[in-house]
Amino acid sequence: MSQADLLDQEPVFQLKGSMLAITIMELAHQDLQRLDRQLTDKVAQAPNFFQNTPLVLALDKLPEGEGPLDLAALMGLCRKHGLRTLAIRASRPADIAAANTLDLPVLPPSGARERLLDPVEGAAKQKTPEKPAEPEVRPTRVITTPVRGGQQIYAAGGDLLVLAPVSAGAELLADGNIHVYAPLRGRALAGVKGNAGARIFCQQLAAELVSVAGQYKVADDLRRDPLWGKAVQVSLSGDVLNITRL
Repeated sequence: MSQADLLDQEPVFQLKGSMLAITIMELAHQDLQRLDRQLTDKVAQAPNFFQNTPLVLALDKLPEGEGPLDLAALMGLCRKHGLRTLAIRASRPADIAAANTLDLPVLPPSGARERLLDPVEGAAKQKTPEKPAEPEVRPTRVITTPVRGGQQIYAAGGDLLVLAPVSAGAELLADGNIHVYAPLRGRALAGVKGNAGARIFCQQLAAELVSVAGQYKVADDLRRDPLWGKAVQVSLSGDVLNITRL
């Protein structure tokens, strides 16, 4: 078999199913002048909804006594307002014959429940964006007793305030700032979830480690700082931890 024969057998299409959003216009009367006026009002209220909207014209609820429908004129009126007719839904023989003449698909009457569609309400929802949820802010966690070696205290979603000494081997963690109104001898890690604006405040710096948003200094570095043993604040500038006097 030649390469041309192989190419000739290669599929050039696939049939697939899809859940498409199609608007159904169910006509209660075939008064095209009144329909034109009412559609004009709807388009003025929700113009974006009526831009190339795919449409099924449901004619199966039209009264028998209103006579034949000018389907071509109806489709032209819909097109004028941005509605593109894909098919009709009909049961009257005259409507089905008119659709066949226009080469328009005919769908059988539907027994499915259909919800009412209000394009004006939809447009209003689009114009009024939902208010973004405010971030959860938790109250400052306050510790009034000494923090012993081996203890770990974490302030999730907020600041940590310690009113007693923090012993060596203890660990303080906070998503926000850490305040220690006493000697800090253990480890203090502020902004543990990446808050680079977090700070550490203490009355006496004697820590094993201080860290802000993952940048840290250990005791060997801290002891060489002239503010070792002093009241300081620790902040982050870029990737550099700054220790300044309170």
